Amino acid sequence: MKNTIILLILALSFFFIACNSSTAKKEETKKVERVDMNGKEYTSTYICPMHCAGSGSEEPGVCPVCEMDYVLNEDKVDSDSHEGHDHDGEDHEGHDHDDKHQEEG
Repeated sequence: MKNTIILLILALSFFFIACNSSTAKKEETKKVERVDMNGKEYTSTYICPMHCAGSGSEEPGVCPVCEMDYVLNEDKVDSDSHEGHDHDGEDHEGHDHDDKHQEEG
C-alpha cells in the first residue's frame, strides 16, 4: 500500500511537471517579432535577400553585412511602374481610366 501511494504521488508530480512545460512552449511560440518594413533594406531598388539592417541601395551591389549580392526589389519595381502616372480619370497617353472603372463596375 505504501508503494502504491508513493507511485501515485510520483505519477501525479510527473503529470503536472509535463503539463507546465508544454504550456511554456506554447507561450514561447506565440511571440511574434514585429519588423519595420519602412527601412531602406525593404524599400530600396536593390535589397539584400536577408534584409540585413542598413543594407539596400538604388544601385546593384553587395550587402555590407552578410556580403550577399543585392537582388532587384520586385515590390519597388512594381510600385515604380506607375510613377508619374496620372490617375485622376483624365485621358492621357491613349487610355482613359474612367472607361476602365465603368467597365469593371
